[in-house]
Amino acid sequence: MKLLRVGPAGSERPALLDQDGTLRDLSGLITDVDGALLADDSVLSRVRDAAAAGELPVLDGEGLRIGSPVGRIGKIVGIGLNYFGHAAEVGAEPPAEPILFLKAADTVVGPDDTVLIPRGSVKTDWEAELGVVIGSTARYLGSAEEGLAHVGGYTLVNDVSEREFQIERGGTWDKGKNCETFTPLGPWLVTADEIPDPQVLDVKLWVNGELKQDGNTSDQIFPVGEVVRYLSQFMTLYPGDVIVTGTPGGVAMGQPEPKPYLRAGDVVELEIEGLGRQRQEFKGA
Repeated sequence: MKLLRVGPAGSERPALLDQDGTLRDLSGLITDVDGALLADDSVLSRVRDAAAAGELPVLDGEGLRIGSPVGRIGKIVGIGLNYFGHAAEVGAEPPAEPILFLKAADTVVGPDDTVLIPRGSVKTDWEAELGVVIGSTARYLGSAEEGLAHVGGYTLVNDVSEREFQIERGGTWDKGKNCETFTPLGPWLVTADEIPDPQVLDVKLWVNGELKQDGNTSDQIFPVGEVVRYLSQFMTLYPGDVIVTGTPGGVAMGQPEPKPYLRAGDVVELEIEGLGRQRQEFKGA
């Protein structure tokens, strides 16, 4: 299923995109698309049955904002340098273990919402990424196969990053990852049954119409199942938590000087096959 949340920021309602591309209202069945839904197989089954039976009301999508497809996110965990191509372009050795950072849930915006370049920023960068949404509580998992079994769904993420804040200002990466609007999610949460192999997905990103990233999740150093297993050794992952699994090569930081960092007025578009497309205009904060 393709689940989403539509409406004004802070007042989104749950919806479903059916196989014909028709937007359907889920508010009569569920209150939100969140961890509680993903953890409840009986409710998910009712949603599937209603969709298959054609019982869900049609929503007019004209002019309707699409919000983040996941509500009430507990935590967002980022994985750094998780593609061989990205590590190579920035001159880094592939890490022996996953590099972790956290993003605050309040950085999340919808897939087509405006993204704000922080005041004083000169190195705001793009990162198209596969987002993994946890479907059942994961702690101390024993295998990558168990890791995949705890995935509730997948979504598209732009892990917007300010490289000077992240790398040159000391401390942790978090300063460059947690500026307001820095985590566009969506448009959809695609349930895991529709993505049987998350390691075969094309990942693309354009800036002002120019293709910048053209990768595939097969280039990940640590695949999805292993990332979930690894994280579960250090923290408990709950339904609705989001893991941002790294970006392929092609970011601004990896380009020759002068590096083409984002400026106000730039438009970024990105997509992952099966997970939809995003479009953001960047403006000054």
